[in-house]
Amino acid sequence: MTDDKPEIPRTTPCSVLVEGGKNYFWCACGRSNSQPFCDGSHKGTGFTPVKYTAEKKEWVWFCGCKHTGNPPLCDGTHKTLDQGA
Repeated sequence: MTDDKPEIPRTTPCSVLVEGGKNYFWCACGRSNSQPFCDGSHKGTGFTPVKYTAEKKEWVWFCGCKHTGNPPLCDGTHKTLDQGA
């Protein structure tokens, strides 16, 4: 893995029922074993997790491919990724 491109742990978003007022730390590097959230696997890379604070209890679609233009939320970018790369 290079520091400028994250790994792609999955090609679909992760639906998570978040709790209002709770902080979540989304994995930006793609290395975490606790997807879509950070487990510290980014250490030694140029990546840092992205903090998301839930406003209310609701289902949220976190990006699973790590290439979203709206981190940490899915924006559909996974549909355009070259899966053969």
